[in-house]
Amino acid sequence: MQRYDKTKVVVKYGGNAMGDEELSRAFARDITLLRQSGVHPVVVHGGGPQIGSMLKRLNIQSEFKGGLRVTDRATVEVVEMVLSGSINKSIVQNINYEGGRAIGLSGKDGDMLLARKLHRKFRDPDSKIEEILDLGFVGEPDVVNPKVLELILEKDLIPVVAPVAPGRDGETYNINADTFAGAIAGSLNAKRLLFLTDVPGVLDKDGKLIKQLTVAGARALIADGTISGGMIPKVETCMEALDRGVEGVVIVDGKVPHSVLLELFTDHGAGTLIVP
Repeated sequence: MQRYDKTKVVVKYGGNAMGDEELSRAFARDITLLRQSGVHPVVVHGGGPQIGSMLKRLNIQSEFKGGLRVTDRATVEVVEMVLSGSINKSIVQNINYEGGRAIGLSGKDGDMLLARKLHRKFRDPDSKIEEILDLGFVGEPDVVNPKVLELILEKDLIPVVAPVAPGRDGETYNINADTFAGAIAGSLNAKRLLFLTDVPGVLDKDGKLIKQLTVAGARALIADGTISGGMIPKVETCMEALDRGVEGVVIVDGKVPHSVLLELFTDHGAGTLIVP
């Protein structure tokens, strides 16, 4: 436990673990225990399913381009309401109930993060023509200012951050929570960034968990097809976080009770650790 004393650990929280009340309470207890053990945790959360549910309740239809959801003005208002509102405060309340002292934030608070509009390239499989997709108010990190987080951590508070941020144009942007967490972790020079996912970690071709990977090893596994599908952007986000200055990034199964503590405080860990 001493190797993480007084270090910063960023945890990206989402997936099925967030929707399960028992796992949510266990997560809150684990984050509280981290702080009591001398670690400075920062929680960044997503909320895709909850956003989708609210859009459906409000009868707001989503447009898709190249398989990606377009976030128009009505949608981004719902995104901010759900992420910065109900989800954020629920996590804060759970941590406080377990004896921690959490505070809810978004990228807007204290000029924490400035976003830029995200543009995605899409190649039509039929015409082979490549075009730039306009996804509306979807952003990516541009400038990160960790000062407000550092002040909060100095006061032994636990920041819980929603991935919503302003742009230079004054608009509000929704940012992928994994990307947001990586940018925050890099700005804090975090010792660890943990991605709580719905899978055990990176698996080899026999379906067995790979305990540790270097960036070079991860690139080789992407090239030979071992890492494929939705795991590719996850691993690429891990590598980007390492480039930003994070010491190590872990992909871990958030459905496993106490997976955060198992990863940090046991020798065998609980997921795949990726290092430079």
